Amino acid sequence: MNIGIIGAGNIGGNLTRRFQELGHKVFVANSRGPETLADLAEETGATAVTVDEAARSGEVVIVTIPMKNIPDLPRDLFADVPDDVVVVDTGNYYPQQRDGRIDEIEEGMIESRCVSQQLRRPVVKAFNNIYAEHLLKLGKPAGSPGRIALPVAGDDERAKSIVLKLVDELGFDGVDAGGLDDSWRQQPATPVYAADFDAAGVRRALASASRERKPEWRAKSA
Repeated sequence: MNIGIIGAGNIGGNLTRRFQELGHKVFVANSRGPETLADLAEETGATAVTVDEAARSGEVVIVTIPMKNIPDLPRDLFADVPDDVVVVDTGNYYPQQRDGRIDEIEEGMIESRCVSQQLRRPVVKAFNNIYAEHLLKLGKPAGSPGRIALPVAGDDERAKSIVLKLVDELGFDGVDAGGLDDSWRQQPATPVYAADFDAAGVRRALASASRERKPEWRAKSA
């Protein structure tokens, strides 16, 4: 499968490594240009491209950049990308730690719903609740005891099924976490966030999540 990855930080870089190892063809981009990704391309065999090329090169396109930088992407990034291309959002909102205030989220919009609106494209939420190092190193074969599970949320069942299959290939059990409006259950500070639960544990954690954001995960008052 051809996979475009927009963002080459910890998650994007490790997804590039793992998907290339699995035999997928990865086209990876960042905001600074393909020439800055020469080392990652040489290490992995991935193709370094522009952001526009990454959006148009994959059957799946993974957007894995800070929430605050989503508005900096071209507004027409996915305008002529076929509807059957799956777009994945891995992002989390860190208002005090990184992103600053994003009014829509502070007023109650789901993180990935906000991303979807800005990209003008349906998205699937995945890979946001696991440490990048664990994503790289802790995958196990299907059926292994203690295999870590990852929640996947989205409104399009076909798109979600494709992402769930990729999660399995990476060595994790995929758990259907409902529609995109349910994806708050896997945001930072929820029970499933950075917890490395198995599938049963993920389901319990999703069910026990509280919608209320804790003060440390909200923007500070002016």
